[in-house]
Amino acid sequence: MASLTSISQSQSFLMKPHLINTAITSARPNYFSSNFLPLWSRSFFKLPRMTQKNGVVVVSATTAEKPKKRYPGEAKGFVEEMRFVAMKLHTKEQAREGEKEVKEPEERPVTKWEPTVDGYLRFLVDSKLVYDTLEGIIEKAPFPSYAEFRNTGLERSEKLAKDLEWFKEQGYTIPEPSSPGISYAQYLEELSEKDPQAFICHFYNIYFAHSAGGRMIGKKVAEKILGGKELEFYKWDGELPKLLQNVRDKLNKVAESWTREEKNRCLEETELSFKHSGEILRLILS
Repeated sequence: MASLTSISQSQSFLMKPHLINTAITSARPNYFSSNFLPLWSRSFFKLPRMTQKNGVVVVSATTAEKPKKRYPGEAKGFVEEMRFVAMKLHTKEQAREGEKEVKEPEERPVTKWEPTVDGYLRFLVDSKLVYDTLEGIIEKAPFPSYAEFRNTGLERSEKLAKDLEWFKEQGYTIPEPSSPGISYAQYLEELSEKDPQAFICHFYNIYFAHSAGGRMIGKKVAEKILGGKELEFYKWDGELPKLLQNVRDKLNKVAESWTREEKNRCLEETELSFKHSGEILRLILS
C-alpha cells in the first residue's frame, strides 16, 4: 500500500505540475522571515512583507519614511536658525519676535535707563576683555574652523582701546575688569578648547548683537551722558552690512559639516550667551 501511495502522489504531480512549485516552496524554509534573524537585529531591520502568488514570491512596497523634521530657519542656512533662537530670547520691546518677559533692569527700554559714566566705563572695560579673549582664540584657532573668522572687520578690541584712551584723556580713571567680564572670558577660553559648536554660538551672538541692538544702546547712552559723542566701539571700517554678510556666509559654510546633534548643541548655548552678555550690559546701570 505504501508503494501505491507514492505512485499516486507522483501521478498527481505529473497531472498537475503547478503543484510542484507549491509543494517545494512550502517545504523550503523562508530565509526572509524575521524568525531567521538574530533577536538583537529584529528591532533594527524592517523587512518588506512577502507573499506568494502562483508559486512566485511577491515583495510588497515598504511603508514610506516619515519626512525629515525641519528646524525654524533651516532652509535659509544655519545662521538663520541661530537668529531665530536668539530673537525668541528678546523681550517684545527689544524685538518683534521676542518672547521673554522683562525681568532685569537692562531688559527695560533704553529710554528708561539711567546710565552713569562710571558704569559705562565698567561696561567698556569688561567688553574689551571679552573681545580680547574672542579675538585671541580666533587667532590661535585650537580648532581649524576658527581660522575662518580671522580679520573679518568685525573685531572690536582695537576700537575699544581707543575709546578707553579717550576717556583717560578726559580725566577719567579706567577701572580694572570686573567679575562679569572675567567670568565670561574664562568660560570662553575653556569652551573654545572642548566644544567648538558652543563656542561659535557665543562668537555669533556677541558680534551680531553688538552690530544691531548694541549700536542702538550706544547711541542712546551717548546722548544721555556723553553729549552725543559716537565712540569708536560703534564704528566699522567698511560697509557693515557687507562685513556681516561675509561672516554669515562663513558661519553657514562651517556649519555644513556639522551633524544635526552638533547644530542643536550650538543652538542650546544661546541662552547662556545671553546670560553672560546681559551681566556685562547691566554694568552700564551700576
